[in-house]
Amino acid sequence: MGEWLALLSACCFSASNVTIIRGIGAKGEDNGAFLSIMLTAAIAAALWLAQGMQQGWREPTPAGVAWFAGAGVLTIFVGRVFSYASIQHLGAIRASVAKRLIPLFSIGLAVLLLGETLDASMLVGMLLIGSAFAVLILQALNSVDVEPQAGAARTASWMATLGNLGFYYGPVSSLAYALGYIARKQGLTALPDPAFGTMLGSVVGGVVFVLVACFVTSYRTALQRTFSHFNPWLLLAGVLSSAGQLLYFAALNHSTISRVAMISSLEAFVTIFLTVVVTRSFKQINGPVLLAASLGVAGTMVLLVRW
Repeated sequence: MGEWLALLSACCFSASNVTIIRGIGAKGEDNGAFLSIMLTAAIAAALWLAQGMQQGWREPTPAGVAWFAGAGVLTIFVGRVFSYASIQHLGAIRASVAKRLIPLFSIGLAVLLLGETLDASMLVGMLLIGSAFAVLILQALNSVDVEPQAGAARTASWMATLGNLGFYYGPVSSLAYALGYIARKQGLTALPDPAFGTMLGSVVGGVVFVLVACFVTSYRTALQRTFSHFNPWLLLAGVLSSAGQLLYFAALNHSTISRVAMISSLEAFVTIFLTVVVTRSFKQINGPVLLAASLGVAGTMVLLVRW
């Protein structure tokens, strides 16, 4: 059950990646992150209310509430905001490959925080996933269009390419998600209510977003545009991202953190497929990108075989 939920979650996130690109537009003043947070809170609240009226209400526990709130800050705010920013800077396909770092971080944190041991399959899987991200960066550097003899210009262009914040937003988002998944799992152990946990986490993440908007102009602009400009693509992206979060939360309630994180890595291939279908463009589909996606998924499969 948990495996199928994780697969559906990956499909929703992939679709969200593509619709974010369609919704950002040329100016990219708002990537829809706050709208996505609000939609997740609303959808989760509706599910929680419906579930409570049909099956009764679970009594919240302090430990469960605390873990869910912490997971909200990490996944709903830090993870999602930086994920949306990574997509905005790198594009849907490259950003989805960068997200393959989530299982890498998940296993590392499981070893450090939960005392799990590393075996040969885990080491090979982590190496493959790390290689996927390295291929992504090398491909970006090698695609810089500068004359071979212009050494100084090429060096400057490489530095500018590495200065693309998307390459940094992706790993930050992945680490935040990995930490958040551990917090979610701990919260579900104390309070097995995915809808409530998603709702609480979204509300906390939204509050943090508003607080940051009081001090950061870009967040304030995004917050204002959420209520002043209707963007159907970003609305759809928010619904899909919210569905992905809810399905992921439900998957964690039926399976382990590592297993769910591994299966969700199939998002890379689904994103490539949907990008081609929606945009009808093969511009971003090249050998290095396919190699990076393949390495990421291969690493996922190696890690999955361990179980």
